[in-house]
Amino acid sequence: MKLNITTIINGHEIPRTHILDWEKHRAKVVLKKLGVQPIGEDLATLQSQLMARKQMLGTDGLLNRLRLDLALSSPTAALTAYLSRGARRFSVTELVVSSGTAEQFVDWFNQRAQINDEQSMIAATPDHYIIRTAPDGSQEVIETNGGSPLAARFFIDYQDLSSLRSAVEPSYPLQIAGVAKTKGGMPIGGVRHQFRNEGNGFRARLLVEFPLLILPQVISGHQWHLASEFSHWIEAAFA
Repeated sequence: MKLNITTIINGHEIPRTHILDWEKHRAKVVLKKLGVQPIGEDLATLQSQLMARKQMLGTDGLLNRLRLDLALSSPTAALTAYLSRGARRFSVTELVVSSGTAEQFVDWFNQRAQINDEQSMIAATPDHYIIRTAPDGSQEVIETNGGSPLAARFFIDYQDLSSLRSAVEPSYPLQIAGVAKTKGGMPIGGVRHQFRNEGNGFRARLLVEFPLLILPQVISGHQWHLASEFSHWIEAAFA
């Protein structure tokens, strides 16, 4: 199935080449964080090198490489959420997909999570390190959020929408939503990704909730993160 994916950030269409250039930059940054030098300038080569490095390190190796990041980011996230007192900032990206249906994509995504397909989750964007589903259905995520210099660890509870601040858009009948929590269960944000069929394809309104006092560059940087990961997931769903 031939797909064209249009990215819209802050009302402006972003060329696909710009998203891929962002991915190339982030792939180099992550490779260095994981202790290897990038090979060349070709994105496919960098992606392959990155996946090979992550697989070689495995979960324990990745946690060891990121231990200082997580030691700093976890208490910082909790403090930022506490001081924000439940208030949120939203990072929003829209994708318009030329074919396929919203139902097909949401079903694919939910199935990947249910069967704990870690490779599909991690391959979506360079800043993903660990994404795995626990037996209770919660999803552990270790990734770099937007423009943050540090990797972060959080757990998305898709059964809990209680502390989300974003509104449901009535024109979007499907959603993937849940509260993001610390390891101890403190709400620190969340996701509300909404989908609707449109024309011959569908539209995704992707939204991540961050604490109000988060750095602005994390909000803007994460719009590109959303464009990157969901574009690749959509391509994989309809491959």
